Amino acid sequence: MSRQLKTTFLVIMTIALGCGFLHHLIPTSVLNFERLHIFLFNLCSGGTLLIYFTEDKKHLTRTGRAFFLLSICFALFSFEGWYLPTLIIPLILGVIVEKVRITHFGSIIPYALFSTKEDVARKFHQAALLCLSLALFISSPVILNDVYMHWFTLEKLKLDTFFLGFSFPVSLISMSVIFSLMKKHEMEVTVHLKEALFWTINLGVIVFFLFILAKWFVPQVMIATTLFVAITLVLYLYYHQGIQLQQKAFLTSGILFLLFTSITGILYILFAFSEGYDPQETLPLLRLHAFTALYGWNLSGLAVISRHGDFPIKLHSQKVIFLHWLTVLILCPIGFFVPAIAIIAVISYGLLLHKLLFNRGQVDDRLVSVEDEMLLKWKQ
Repeated sequence: MSRQLKTTFLVIMTIALGCGFLHHLIPTSVLNFERLHIFLFNLCSGGTLLIYFTEDKKHLTRTGRAFFLLSICFALFSFEGWYLPTLIIPLILGVIVEKVRITHFGSIIPYALFSTKEDVARKFHQAALLCLSLALFISSPVILNDVYMHWFTLEKLKLDTFFLGFSFPVSLISMSVIFSLMKKHEMEVTVHLKEALFWTINLGVIVFFLFILAKWFVPQVMIATTLFVAITLVLYLYYHQGIQLQQKAFLTSGILFLLFTSITGILYILFAFSEGYDPQETLPLLRLHAFTALYGWNLSGLAVISRHGDFPIKLHSQKVIFLHWLTVLILCPIGFFVPAIAIIAVISYGLLLHKLLFNRGQVDDRLVSVEDEMLLKWKQ
């Protein structure tokens, strides 16, 4: 990745976090920056990096640049409430993503997702692209219904709630990276376990979203608990089967972020359905959940795929991981309520991104040959 492109992502992703604190300056009743906070990270940065990683070119292609520019327009128009262009732009973005998916995986219909011969890492990769394109295609009729036509009303199906779905493709490509860095020579039971985890995670999140829309308490807790168990198994597999590459410690940290996110999500569901529930009382928990999901777990995968052509680099530094946890787990949640800490959180986050995107550091030469072998497998 070129230095210019790295700088672009650093700026966009830092602005994304900064938008999460702008309520300190401008009340949300005047301007709500939540959409920019989500869009700039998940769709603009995450979606573009997914395209970049899939096309596997040194520089962002015309397709990638088109996606990036249109996603920025989509984010800004949605933020401003200019909904007419937002009916068209996601359809174009969806076509771009599908073009990239079909070119890379060779099929309009994703048959490989149902094949036991297809590597699970590639399944997660294709699922990430498919999920992104479907979310984009569906967002247009959701906007049409919510803003103009009002065909049906669901309390939970608000635009801001639906737009959170752009986080799922980023999560799936992170899973793809993790499974691609596991040993391939394995017992049959492990192969079946990986396959089961793929379907549990994908179907679990979709069904979970449907239960949220229906406001069913017990099914939400059951699915959330199932996903927690699935993520625990992913951590177990990666700990024992993950190849000792430089990014292993950082990705392991990312899975721990995801486990923490699952726990806070379950706690939030329990509080939300309790008697005398007050949304303001659970706001700190909700913000902690959101920050660890976006800037903890999702950032871990994006950091690795953004540097996949640069390895070997020093991405396992304990200082980098400590700064990541300090920023996401402490500074960001406190900064949401305390303006001075918000400034420190943004500075810390910008420093973290700089280290993740530009750091080279010292490497272990014994890992170089293994790195080269894994890069070849990524490109296949």
